[in-house]
Amino acid sequence: MDNILMSVKGIYGGIELLQDRVRIKRKGFGSLMLQGFKGDKEILISQLSAIQFKKAGMLTNGYIQFSFLGGHETKGGLLDATRDENTVMFNTKQQKEFIELKERIDQMIASSRAGTKAPSNLDELEKLAALKDKGIITEEEFAQKKKQLLGL
Repeated sequence: MDNILMSVKGIYGGIELLQDRVRIKRKGFGSLMLQGFKGDKEILISQLSAIQFKKAGMLTNGYIQFSFLGGHETKGGLLDATRDENTVMFNTKQQKEFIELKERIDQMIASSRAGTKAPSNLDELEKLAALKDKGIITEEEFAQKKKQLLGL
């Protein structure tokens, strides 16, 4: 059994947040009409590249849409989002839970990326020296970038 950290229900489906992934669950006749028989979809947190969030209004539903490496989400706004398999719609009554879900996913993404350190200037210089030794960049280009990295 998966360890579900958070679960929210939207219109024609919902989202389960697990330790390392997001599961989009589809239910009901409306989901069948919009999404067909696709079933549940899981996206690894580490693969998420963006989360688009539109709040629900008085006359319109809101949505949360997940973009990930290699994915093909729609980019046409609310109407296209209703047919996108990476999107879950919600109404104003459900909005608070979806905001909490987005914040929690954002925190998980930030903490997972905090573990990957940015390359240091020394690492960059070593890479540049290797490129210079292979003849890919000139001595002049190397010297210019070296000054930039060292702040000279």
